[in-house]
Amino acid sequence: MHIADYIAVLKRVKFFEWATATAMSLATLIVVTAILWWVKLALPGAISHPVFFYLVPTAVLAIFYGVIEGALFAVAAFICSAFLLYDPIYSFRVADEHALGELFWFLMTALVGVKCVAEFHRHSDKS
Repeated sequence: MHIADYIAVLKRVKFFEWATATAMSLATLIVVTAILWWVKLALPGAISHPVFFYLVPTAVLAIFYGVIEGALFAVAAFICSAFLLYDPIYSFRVADEHALGELFWFLMTALVGVKCVAEFHRHSDKS
C-alpha cells in the first residue's frame, strides 16, 4: 500500500468516528428532549428546572467523543430547551427572566463541565 492509500483509510475512519458521534449526540438529544417534553405536558409543574437534566448526557458525550461533540450537544440542548420546555412553548422567546438566566447558566456550566471532563479523560489516558 502506498501512503495515499493509508491517508484514504484514515479519512474514512475519521468520517465514521464523526458520524457515530453525531448520531449518538442527536439520538441522546431526541430521547432526553422527548422525555422532558412529555413530563412537561403530562405533569405540569413536576419539573421546575428541566434544562439541567441535559448535564449528565453532556458529560457522557464529552467523555466518549470529546470536547467538540459535548459542546455542540450543550448548545443544541440550550436551543431545544428554549424552544420546547420554557413558556411560551414553540418559540425561542423566553418569557421569564429567571428561566432565561437558568438557560444561560446551564450553557456556561455545561461548557465548563465539558472541558473539565475532557481534561480528566485525557489525563487518565496518559496514565
